[in-house]
Amino acid sequence: MSKARKVLIQKYFEEPSFVDSNIASFNFLVEKELQEIVDENREIVPTIIPQNVDDFKIRFDKIWVTKPEITEADGSKRKIFPAEARLRKITYSAPIFIEVSAHINDVQRESFTTQIGNLPIMLKSNSCHLHKMSREELITHNEDPDDPGGYFIINGTEKVLINIEDLAPNRFLCEKSGNDVVGKMFSEKGSFKIPHTIEKSKEGIFYLTFTRVQNIPIIVIIKSLGLIKDSDIMKFVSEDRQFDELLINLYEFAEIKNEEDALDYVAKRIGITQSKEIRLERMKEILDKYLLPHLGSAPQARMTKAHNLCKMLKRYVLVANGEVDFDDKDHYMNKRLKMSGDLMADLIRVNLKVLIGDLLYNFQRIVKRGKFPTIKVIIRDKLLTSRIYSSMATGNWVGGRKGISQRIQRLNFLETQSHLQRVVSPLSASQENFEARELHPTHLGRLCPIETPEGTNIGLRKNLSLLCSISDDMPEEEYLKALVNLGLRTVK
Repeated sequence: MSKARKVLIQKYFEEPSFVDSNIASFNFLVEKELQEIVDENREIVPTIIPQNVDDFKIRFDKIWVTKPEITEADGSKRKIFPAEARLRKITYSAPIFIEVSAHINDVQRESFTTQIGNLPIMLKSNSCHLHKMSREELITHNEDPDDPGGYFIINGTEKVLINIEDLAPNRFLCEKSGNDVVGKMFSEKGSFKIPHTIEKSKEGIFYLTFTRVQNIPIIVIIKSLGLIKDSDIMKFVSEDRQFDELLINLYEFAEIKNEEDALDYVAKRIGITQSKEIRLERMKEILDKYLLPHLGSAPQARMTKAHNLCKMLKRYVLVANGEVDFDDKDHYMNKRLKMSGDLMADLIRVNLKVLIGDLLYNFQRIVKRGKFPTIKVIIRDKLLTSRIYSSMATGNWVGGRKGISQRIQRLNFLETQSHLQRVVSPLSASQENFEARELHPTHLGRLCPIETPEGTNIGLRKNLSLLCSISDDMPEEEYLKALVNLGLRTVK
């Protein structure tokens, strides 16, 4: 091996850490994603408000996390380092502050900054005191200079969040189910993760299922979104050819001539029994909120949703006709890894909603007694903290997943490194799932082909390979900019 190559490989293992991707994921959570989670729940409107007030709302504005600190028994606050947290069996965490304001009749009345909880901090992340410390400084703070970080300290115990391997959201995949073809997609936006399914009946009618909307003809859904003309639907499915299967569907629902009829048809099919006006309003709300939420939840996004359903329909027909191959669920292109930052974001997103529910309950309870409370009194910062600590201590995560947070294995240095690199599939270990357990060609360079346990977990519990680094999710705007440069035209 040439000298230059030898030096290059040596430098690669000296400089980047194995857990860099995980630390970057946590940094992204603290610097960007926390604010996005707060923006999703920006305005809180209580249902019970004081009698002399027409309009009252609570607003959450800026959120930020400081460096880890400890509050002693006498109330004094000071910095805390990981070694002390381990020895004293306390959690290495930092306070989360948020700006809150109350608006009465659209006029800001009170505005203040308050602590809404504590966030466990990942060692060696930007929010950690050990960040960018030299080897000598680490030794003076009783740390192992070769320890990679990438884990948390909860009640003095070192905990690692296991990476979860999941199907990529917002991707339409067609798979074989018995003798039939099923098109599936998980549409994900914020706290929503909604499965959409396209199936074909024996009569040749295409049906769409999502949340409450079960087995509704897809043509009717497209018409209810505002794409009424049959010729337009045909064009958006495919400009260069006609599909006979589609003609059957268009002919079947030719009597639906406008958006209102289509909405009414769907509303009746899913059992909404109120008057027509309320029925149509509720149906519009369901379509905006739960149909392909990743494309937007505003009424302006309806036409985009219709165009996307047409494209999904085209792919489904091509796969059903055998012109295009089935999608391979085990191909790593169709997988995404949920790292520490994503898992913590899920936890915070759910528990922030719990905190808001508690805040509303306390506010409305006091208002019922004829008092007008200040917002500062009714925010319980212990609630968010205790729920986050509880999940991280037990490993029981939101969505019913277990074993996400694990006690780090310190038998030897290599086992620790291996535990920090672990990737787990959410599939059940007691079922066969042969394809999911097999080594796939796309694992090369991404996952270790050798390190997997024997027994029921074989192939479901894997490890990242030595040279694997995980890329970040790119913002949509950047994708679009790149595609426009390559000649993408927007649909008129």
